[in-house]
Amino acid sequence: MSSVTTTPFDDLSPVLKAAYRARSAAADLAPLPRSVKDDALLAIADALEVRAKEIVEANAADIVRAREAGTSEAIIDRLTLTPERVRAIASDVRDVVALPDPVGEVVRGSTLPNGLELRQLRVPLGVVGIIYEGRPNVTVDAAALCLKSGNAVLLRGSSSAYASNTALVKVLRDAVHGAGLPADAIQLVPGESRDSVQELMRARGMVDVLIPRGGAGLIKAVVEQSTVPVIETGTGNCHVYVDEHADLDQALKILVNAKAQRPSVCNAAETVLVHQAVADVFLPRALAALRDAGVTVHGDDAWVKAGAAAGVEVAPATLDDWETEYLSYDIAAAVVDSLDAAVHHIRLWSSGHTEAIVTRDTSAAKRFVATVDSAAVMVNASTRFTDGSEFGFGAEIGISTQKLHARGPMGLPELTSTKYVVTGEGHTRG
Repeated sequence: MSSVTTTPFDDLSPVLKAAYRARSAAADLAPLPRSVKDDALLAIADALEVRAKEIVEANAADIVRAREAGTSEAIIDRLTLTPERVRAIASDVRDVVALPDPVGEVVRGSTLPNGLELRQLRVPLGVVGIIYEGRPNVTVDAAALCLKSGNAVLLRGSSSAYASNTALVKVLRDAVHGAGLPADAIQLVPGESRDSVQELMRARGMVDVLIPRGGAGLIKAVVEQSTVPVIETGTGNCHVYVDEHADLDQALKILVNAKAQRPSVCNAAETVLVHQAVADVFLPRALAALRDAGVTVHGDDAWVKAGAAAGVEVAPATLDDWETEYLSYDIAAAVVDSLDAAVHHIRLWSSGHTEAIVTRDTSAAKRFVATVDSAAVMVNASTRFTDGSEFGFGAEIGISTQKLHARGPMGLPELTSTKYVVTGEGHTRG
């Protein structure tokens, strides 16, 4: 007697059909050795370079639509792909090839008193959904990291990059298929409307985890509306605290770098706190340096007063300023009367991303590190270093600001879960 297994596939929506195909592909990927996955990644890198022209042409259509819609040039720059940028993306894929494969790693193992051998192994998460805004490079970064870690990926970029993402995913799928892996390991979520996003967020049981990458509004919507487990990433209300024992030259350099080196990213500083013992000396220097870097200060009374004395306009800070992730050439600023006051301010307003202390006092640094509850804490270093590449992880899937499963820059190990393998010799439990 034979049995036939049926599925409701034909009755599924396009989004759920994609998720169903991804589950099948994920099952095929999970047992693959590193060499097979690396060969597919090398094929992707080569294909990106060979087919750069069609990718750039598709991207040009997105740029035209963005300009017609009045999109700012800063956003357009993030959206733009050039042959040089495509080559850089291909190079990033080759960097992923060089990274260790976490799948199969023994996290811990032991022989139990009863003789059972216990091992905890890293395994892929399964199907990973990525919801992100208009950065086409994320399409390739996410696909490469998911493939290396044995996961299938469902990519839902913004409509502003739809043509670019469509072209990129076609190149990726062709390369993966040509390398002998299932093309459905990499899929673009069908549709450009919000309905497709909503469906993806409610595909619990078919999608194992969602990772939103983008602004605070996007992340908040996914976290609050999704029934699929979410890894919260990205929102960065980061602080720099200049302690009373700081080297002020060093503090000035760190502050300007943290704020102005690239203000539109999540690890840029959004608030500076200065101990009152050094405020009289440091504030005039900081105001001048920030002004020269094009930064507008939104300060408390001490900063407003210092600005007036130095001939630098300071906008009076409101409560909104303390909680704002500006992502622009703006910074909130306050004077505090102690390290504990700085920590209290950070606890009250931080998004839990990255905080920095500048100090020559080892005990102050230790206290700051111990009492600040964020994913990354910098001592005498810019907040801009919170980044997978800077940490030596290679490309990152995002920076987690939550505490469960993963925290901080997420590389390949963070795209895995674990399972226990228990081996016995006819053991039974009494």
